[in-house]
Amino acid sequence: MCYRRMIPTHTTMAAVAFCGEWFIFACDKKLVATHSKQARDVFVFDCSTAEKKPKNGKDDNSSDGGASEETGSDKVLAFAVSSSGKLVALTDDTKRLVLFRCEPSWQCISIRWVVRRCTSLMFSQAEDELLATDKSGDVYSFSVLEPQREGELKMGHLSMLLAVSMSPDDKYLITADRDEKIRVSHLRSPYNIQSFCLGHQQFVSALLVPSGHPHWLLSGSGDGSMKLWEYESGRKLQSWDLKELEDAPSSEAVKHKATVCRITSSPDSRYVAVQCERVSTIQFFTLDQEGEEKLLPHSRLSLPHCPLDMAFDPEGRLWVLMDSSDAPLQMYTLKQDSWECDAGSPELNRVTEAFKPHLETLEASTRIDSRFEHLYKVSFDNVTAYLQKKQQRLEEQQLKRVMAQKANGNKKAKKETAEAGIQSST
Repeated sequence: MCYRRMIPTHTTMAAVAFCGEWFIFACDKKLVATHSKQARDVFVFDCSTAEKKPKNGKDDNSSDGGASEETGSDKVLAFAVSSSGKLVALTDDTKRLVLFRCEPSWQCISIRWVVRRCTSLMFSQAEDELLATDKSGDVYSFSVLEPQREGELKMGHLSMLLAVSMSPDDKYLITADRDEKIRVSHLRSPYNIQSFCLGHQQFVSALLVPSGHPHWLLSGSGDGSMKLWEYESGRKLQSWDLKELEDAPSSEAVKHKATVCRITSSPDSRYVAVQCERVSTIQFFTLDQEGEEKLLPHSRLSLPHCPLDMAFDPEGRLWVLMDSSDAPLQMYTLKQDSWECDAGSPELNRVTEAFKPHLETLEASTRIDSRFEHLYKVSFDNVTAYLQKKQQRLEEQQLKRVMAQKANGNKKAKKETAEAGIQSST
């Protein structure tokens, strides 16, 4: 499975993933990796101390609203892990694109520069290409085999891109945007659109082609639903409203909109975990290719704190990063058809100990910010306001007419009274 993590550009957030046996944590300006099985050196890459863009470099910033690289704060925006677990890439808001090799040891292969701040990254299955989507709706392709070569514009969209995925055979490129659309294009000829997957009522925030089901696509949205598609034809197979699966709506779900922010599947493809922003539960599904109901709810995991991100390890255990200063990282194992916390795991203890010096970047003030609130479309009922103003205007005109008629009546009465007085005097 190829992992990709998207951190929207307007807030500081945290993300986790597994690169083979390496556990990766990205937050603020750092990417930190520690081995979950062996006592190996922790790898830390700090974007604030990384190579700066050369002053005489090609100035692409004019296409990004005139902003210069000095306006960036070096915060990590997105990172991706290749399917083999040997390559990692990250991008920050200073427009770096950094490529790493993690085996046999961690090594920074190259630092390149993107035109605009990116929203998502993904490696091809062949691991010869790295795709980067940006906030203006463009998709750029960067060579992995030639790590110093500049990126090439692959395709464009009319809306901000929020998620990207690929078919396991690298035939199709799947992109999701702010305008509720999922586009399936041919990777080698992106102008050739295979299909659209339409049906979400808000922006599409998460995509996943589950391993073991190469023709299916799972999508999550700001409308609080997850849908299953046969993406090559654009046919919707199933849809679940995640709020309807709760016995009673949680206080977080009532207070905030349920935005699907992460969909991930276990290595054996049996289980799919779905995370909603600022909701302290994780919903599990099972995938059944033979049954009439392809996507079935399995169980719901209640967490002590709201999750920030989650990832399955190669053994199928779910690691959850939570909004907690006491125990920010927990591991859950499937036991007798339910997911239980394994706080005594030696791997968890090793990783937690290695990450302690870096968890201070998880400041509470940044954790509670919504990553998606600004993406919701706001509707304006200007018709009602127009009708109210029109009614007010008509009432004012009617009042003026009544007042005018009353004034004319008073004048007429006074005139008649005066004329009568003159006649009586004569």
